[in-house]
Amino acid sequence: MDWIDTHCHLDAPEFDTDRAAVIARAAAAGVTRLVLPAVEVANFDAVRDLARTQRFGYALGIHPLFVDNAAEADLERLRDALAALRDDSRLVAVGEIGLDHFVPGLDRGRQARFYAAQLALAREFDLPVILHVRRSADDLLKHLRRAPVAGGIAHAFNGSEQQALAFVGLGFKLGFGGALTFERALQIRRLAQTLPADAIVLETDAPDIPPQWLYRSAEKRAQGEPPARNEPAELPRIAAVLAGLRGWTLAETAAITSANAEAALPRLAGAFGR
Repeated sequence: MDWIDTHCHLDAPEFDTDRAAVIARAAAAGVTRLVLPAVEVANFDAVRDLARTQRFGYALGIHPLFVDNAAEADLERLRDALAALRDDSRLVAVGEIGLDHFVPGLDRGRQARFYAAQLALAREFDLPVILHVRRSADDLLKHLRRAPVAGGIAHAFNGSEQQALAFVGLGFKLGFGGALTFERALQIRRLAQTLPADAIVLETDAPDIPPQWLYRSAEKRAQGEPPARNEPAELPRIAAVLAGLRGWTLAETAAITSANAEAALPRLAGAFGR
């Protein structure tokens, strides 16, 4: 089966000691297509080079958690990069961009300015976007209605059904990953069961958002156990949870979510030689 991990930070330092082994485990599990989103100007080259070396897709953008430390000139650097790479089929989106209203102390006004500017760049270069959505769905949607883009993915979605359908109505797919595997994640699991089949894509957000079987509680971490590290090889097992919720076979789940990923990020097919 062919699986697509639509959101994986494979360039993260957590993978520095065994990145090749992580990629090999993913391939052995059938996860051969990955999308690597950048988070700041400083890692644009890293995600691009890794995607080219491994034949993955990548996205360029400035993450809302990195906006406070970004220079205003970084937006021009992003534009320059998108212009220089506009014919690179592996460049599949502008991302990871968005708004984070969960982490305290962030400058929301600055986040909004960077988000709006990056939406404008996505429009200029006719690229979809990969959105960071954390307690910010309504504000993200407000901007998208003012400045529509060529769709994309609302990553790690955890909003209401009304918000979910609003994103879908604007041409977005919704990303589901490790959080889906927790039985207490009632809203996420309900959405995974009831959303239109063509609205769902799979992701790991590795090394973050580990599935239930990798999760280590605060108590265990306090006892000295390191935080769990997620990786793309976990995707088929996450997909099995989705399949159980939807009543799909694994083969159906792979086919549906892969087709949805290609619809959300149309360059994916060309990026992987399909």
